[in-house]
Amino acid sequence: MTTTAPTPAPTDTDEWGVDALDLDAYLARIGFAHTPAAPSTEGLRALHEAHVRTIPFENLDVVLGRTPGLDLESITAKLVHRPRGGYCYEHALLFAAVLARLGYPVVRGVARVRPDHPGPQTHVILLTRVDGVDHLVDVGFGSGVLHPMPLRDGHVVDQAGWPHRLRTDGRTWRLEQHTDDGWKALHAFDTTPQHPVDYTVGNHYIATHPDSPFTGRPVVMRLEPGRCRRLVGTELHTTHPDGRPAERVPVPPEQLDETLRELDITLDPDELSRLRDRLGG
Repeated sequence: MTTTAPTPAPTDTDEWGVDALDLDAYLARIGFAHTPAAPSTEGLRALHEAHVRTIPFENLDVVLGRTPGLDLESITAKLVHRPRGGYCYEHALLFAAVLARLGYPVVRGVARVRPDHPGPQTHVILLTRVDGVDHLVDVGFGSGVLHPMPLRDGHVVDQAGWPHRLRTDGRTWRLEQHTDDGWKALHAFDTTPQHPVDYTVGNHYIATHPDSPFTGRPVVMRLEPGRCRRLVGTELHTTHPDGRPAERVPVPPEQLDETLRELDITLDPDELSRLRDRLGG
């Protein structure tokens, strides 16, 4: 089963300001020497993987008391021109602009995290159609999704060693990951397009509300085939898809800068000092 084709609104470019994107700088950031050719399944997969493997998922601005800006100039300055990353709003809006500039149709949507609990409807997802097939594009889900996923009920995609699948009841899609306890729902979404103001509201909640998972402690995530690294608070967790026990290593204040650099993030001296103070170091 597939959805109807995700067709962007006629005012897409104006509404989202995609012309502000420095496309050449973005492509250089993710290691592309040339502008990709016409949209294709292979091209989408290559862009998606390069983005996730290059630009970290992180919430450090939020921990430092800043609400990330969602305009493309702010996102580009941070994720493209600095060795920094961001969370789903920043990743998805940047990648949506890239896709739009490269000729892919883009629908910007929203997903409910942990739908069986349920969690808040605050995660940003993208939908695109390429080679006649609709795809979930999810570059900002904690660096957990390495490749786009065709919107086919029950279709399984290997994500760096962790099997993921999409299921649908005909209206709502669920992204699931296979675990030792079976399939676990990560988030659920439909194909309703969102507008910038919708993300402004969600971004404010995620960046400022005491119940947000990102206001209390640093979360940095990096994914590569066979390994996922997560800095959560003052511990570095490393997991592998082969079932071996997770490695948990304390990160004392004096090792914070080195650990962040190993996760492809460089803070300026003031940011690093403030983060250490925030962590009690």
